[in-house]
Amino acid sequence: MAEHHEYLIIGAGLAGASAVEGIRELDPSRSIALLGAERDLPYHRPPLSKQLWFGKKQVKDIFVHDRAFYEKNGAKLLLGRQAVALDVRSKTVTDSNGESHTFEKLLLATGGRPRTLSVPGGSLSEIRYYRTLDDYQRMRAEEVEGGSAVVIGGSFIGSEMAAALSMNKLKITMIYPSRYLCERVFPQDLGLAMEHVYDSRGIQIMKGQTPTSIERKGSQFVVRTSGGAQIEAGMVVVGVGIKPGIELAEQGGLKTGDGIIVNERLQTSHPEVYAAGDNARFPYRVLGTEMRVEHWDNALNQGKHAGRNMAGAHEPYTYMPYFFSDLFEFGYEAVGEVSPQLDVTAVWQKQYDTGVIYYSRQGRIRGLMMCNVWDKVEPARDLIRRGATADERLPGLVKV
Repeated sequence: MAEHHEYLIIGAGLAGASAVEGIRELDPSRSIALLGAERDLPYHRPPLSKQLWFGKKQVKDIFVHDRAFYEKNGAKLLLGRQAVALDVRSKTVTDSNGESHTFEKLLLATGGRPRTLSVPGGSLSEIRYYRTLDDYQRMRAEEVEGGSAVVIGGSFIGSEMAAALSMNKLKITMIYPSRYLCERVFPQDLGLAMEHVYDSRGIQIMKGQTPTSIERKGSQFVVRTSGGAQIEAGMVVVGVGIKPGIELAEQGGLKTGDGIIVNERLQTSHPEVYAAGDNARFPYRVLGTEMRVEHWDNALNQGKHAGRNMAGAHEPYTYMPYFFSDLFEFGYEAVGEVSPQLDVTAVWQKQYDTGVIYYSRQGRIRGLMMCNVWDKVEPARDLIRRGATADERLPGLVKV
């Protein structure tokens, strides 16, 4: 017999946990269930490639809430199981244990899964397609000071993990196909400058290359590249992006594309099914476009907003999420549309270290990146909201 839940949340990550908060802001009593594939309580992902490696946090510090929070709020935890079937007509979800769950309102907070390498050896179980707390704990167990690692990918996860492992005294080789580091968000001169930083830390960079095969040789991996290189290392870490978790939505007949398509209230093509987090493609009102955002701040706020709307708020999601990264001593916060394909102006107080990068289109600011400049996210949002001209600048900052 199916178990009934007024609110069923698929995906026990940050968006799912935040949805519990949102529901309880408006509905103090109706039943909630949170179903997720991982066995751990919902946790924050950024520390997996940042503070946990730097000793600034311990695993116990990264959980969104303790178990008592879910008990207090009447949210039943169904962890270590995956939703495998969705029937929106009967409002039923079947999980990997063969149990059925019916619902009144459903949230798909299914996140994403790491993209894998389609090369010989790409499916070796020892390769770390880095995404989860379990990945972190396994790597910590395997890590040997003075050892070596190949990091495949030069965007967010690849750049952060290369820095983190280097700071933990591993010898790092990076392989990525782009022309320079973090090509998706950095202008070219900054990306090249950051490569010099990585080189100065002893990190070998093989850019413009891709792995062509990976094999085991005793306790080592052997990675061959499209440039003809052959690297031996004790660990292979891959961070080449994620695929949004849309399979359940597709099976349920919901509208999908690059993510699960939602309206401004985060409803899918079925009005009683919502989506939030890395998997949701939503109207980004301020920018006048649709977007899917794979960042912590969006999962936090969009999940909560979806929960409120499931409980009857009917509010449009107009929040402007920001994102951040830490690469050795270079940290940044960014908001809006951040792409080197736009018109880019950098105003440095200290070149390639401290300053603000403005991203504009047709004479209007669309995004900003604050490099080692803090507490300016809200003023940056304001510039974008009011369509500031490309020559306007954040207040309180002077070019040196």
